[in-house]
Amino acid sequence: MKNLIVLFCAMAVSSPLFAGDDRPIGVDKFPVPAKEFINKHFKNVQVSLSTVDREILDTTYEVFFANGCKVEFDRSGNWKDIDCKHGRVPEEAIPEAIRNYINANHKGHYVTEIDRDNRDYEMKLDNRLELEFNLQFQLIGIDN
Repeated sequence: MKNLIVLFCAMAVSSPLFAGDDRPIGVDKFPVPAKEFINKHFKNVQVSLSTVDREILDTTYEVFFANGCKVEFDRSGNWKDIDCKHGRVPEEAIPEAIRNYINANHKGHYVTEIDRDNRDYEMKLDNRLELEFNLQFQLIGIDN
């Protein structure tokens, strides 16, 4: 029994199933929704690097573009994070209700980073203002 525990611990330390396995792959190997998102919102932007990261219970895909933007996708190919620190997140990628709020309340400013999870949407504007919306697109937080 003791040998089995030692063997299991050794496997856990060395196995890619138990540790991050961040490795380059082609965008063509991404899930279909991720490929469609890239083709729709970053069609004319060159891909610098695309990776897959396999964790114990999760897989994420990331694509880095030559213009400095980065997009992270979940295992199903849904975007989780769009980061364009030196540019703007494509407007069509931002939910319409959030776009409408920004256009009405922060005219002339644009989103440089947006992140979503199972609780909310968080974003940064070019003026460094941070906005947080719930999943019903209601503003729930502002931070300078």
